[in-house]
Amino acid sequence: MQKIVLSDILPEIFAGSSLQSDVWQTDVEFDKGRKYLVQADSGKGKSSLFGYVYGYRSDFEGKIFFDTTDIVAIDDKHWDSIRKHSLSILFQDLKIFPELTAWENIQLKNKLTHHKSDSDIRRLLNRLEIADKADKLCEKLSWGQQQRVAIVRAVCQPFDFILLDEPISHIDDRMAAVVADIITEEADRQKAGVVVSSIGKSLPLRYDTTLNL
Repeated sequence: MQKIVLSDILPEIFAGSSLQSDVWQTDVEFDKGRKYLVQADSGKGKSSLFGYVYGYRSDFEGKIFFDTTDIVAIDDKHWDSIRKHSLSILFQDLKIFPELTAWENIQLKNKLTHHKSDSDIRRLLNRLEIADKADKLCEKLSWGQQQRVAIVRAVCQPFDFILLDEPISHIDDRMAAVVADIITEEADRQKAGVVVSSIGKSLPLRYDTTLNL
């Protein structure tokens, strides 16, 4: 996948509204290899946008294309392949399984993709200072620690694009810099595009484009 194209997208809940936006009701292109920041106030639909692109929500007007393919034409089997090989996501609500350990949550992804070795994962956990939490149930971890688990899980796959929805909302500035380094390294290695959302605290990357939702 070389590009994601949004054409005249608008959440159905905003139908009939007059919006000033760099994303809604306009044409936007996310290109592989570039980094994008989507800034928004709360309630402007940034998580909805990520849900539309990832294909688990369809309550919008307009069109989304992966290269030249309209996503409405993608069947479930093809979506599975896209989410395994081309498109990774870190959800705002993380989608962490609290009854599983940090290691088990990460391995749910890695056992499907075989993208990282155990030693690779442990190095990432060390860099994020949660190696000692690997065998702890996620329900026992703070939200910021769970965010770091979810970040490791998100990079345990090949991707052309990675979507990060408020990835450092509960992470301090020092650790946010570590997260930024990890994402940059992974994206550069895969020549991937990065799309990050923020409502004020942005992942410190060198963005090519900033869009105001």
